[in-house]
Amino acid sequence: MTSGNTPKYRPATNLVHGGTERTQWGETSEALILTSGYMYDSAEQAQARMAGEIPGYVYSRYNNPTVAMLEERLRLMEGAEACRTMASGMGAMSSLLFAPVQAGDRVVGANALFGSCRWLIANQLPKFGVETEFVDGMDMEGWERALSMPTKLVLVESPANPMLDGVDIKAVAELAHKAGAQLIVDNVFATPIFQSPFELGADWVVYSSTKHMDGQGRVLAGAILGPKQEMEDVIDPYLRHMGPSISPFNAWVILKGLETLPLRVRQQAENAAILADRLADHPAVAQIRYPGRKDHPHYHVLSRQMTSGGTLIAMSIKGGQAAAFRYLNALQLVGISNNLGDAKSLSCHPATTTHRSLTPEEQAQMGLDDSWIRLSVGLEDVEDLSDDLLRALDAALGA
Repeated sequence: MTSGNTPKYRPATNLVHGGTERTQWGETSEALILTSGYMYDSAEQAQARMAGEIPGYVYSRYNNPTVAMLEERLRLMEGAEACRTMASGMGAMSSLLFAPVQAGDRVVGANALFGSCRWLIANQLPKFGVETEFVDGMDMEGWERALSMPTKLVLVESPANPMLDGVDIKAVAELAHKAGAQLIVDNVFATPIFQSPFELGADWVVYSSTKHMDGQGRVLAGAILGPKQEMEDVIDPYLRHMGPSISPFNAWVILKGLETLPLRVRQQAENAAILADRLADHPAVAQIRYPGRKDHPHYHVLSRQMTSGGTLIAMSIKGGQAAAFRYLNALQLVGISNNLGDAKSLSCHPATTTHRSLTPEEQAQMGLDDSWIRLSVGLEDVEDLSDDLLRALDAALGA
């Protein structure tokens, strides 16, 4: 494979061309290199490659040409020093939470997180002697108290899953750094198109590439972006020995998805903004949350950090779970699924799906109850979506 000096391009260009390396065949699309291992010209070359003394690939659990192209494209997109990709978003998150810590360390997380992320902090890290604490994401006094003592890692998600809570990333980053901690930002809901966590002080950024980056419900993938030296010294050994490696095929699918990422999420966000306004006025809706609406309780923070309201809507249905289920079961165009960021619009009931592993007390801490619905807006005609959603809300009322 060959590569040359590349000019500094803007994000949309990098998402089409970034990291591309062509074989001797000069293929237009990135090459899909499906192989578990690699050949060496000599035993001496094998020794030198395994020792990292010369460049080259040694085993696809460690590295792979197709995967390397994806990592470089994501690195350029985010403006990071380094990127590593994994088999899933939770593979990325668990690697980043576990690789740097040891017994006696302390990890602080925002209350509002994806269910599995919160479960890792609450249930797994303490098994290894790691102290953990959760803070209301918008409670700056709470952050000051929690970060008044030495801390290793801080994890926030903004907008957060499932109710689109905000966190002042810049303010939390400053407090985290004073405590000696590194700030991890789960940027899945915002996407790299609408929010740039490194510019706000984040040390690490994590993605479930399964979501908007693929955008068509095909494969699982995850990514960690952060400082080069710590990536090599701390994260790489963990990945090589624990083995959460991404399939080259999945990496190739994400590469193709990235080419259209800006076009897709901007249209999805435009659809979401229109729908949020229409749904808010329906008598079945007790409350709606969309980061682009001024009635969102954290609008002042979200609007400062994001360039768009994004593709997700949360709404509370009057009548609790029974009414929420009537709404879901009445949908004809929008699918019932716990995935998001797809070209197809999808809706789910977080309390019984994405956050079902949390106790009622933990759900209550993030303001979640059984009335809430999460809607991921897709690329369908917005009028068709509007018709389907409003008809389903009518059914939620028993109409």
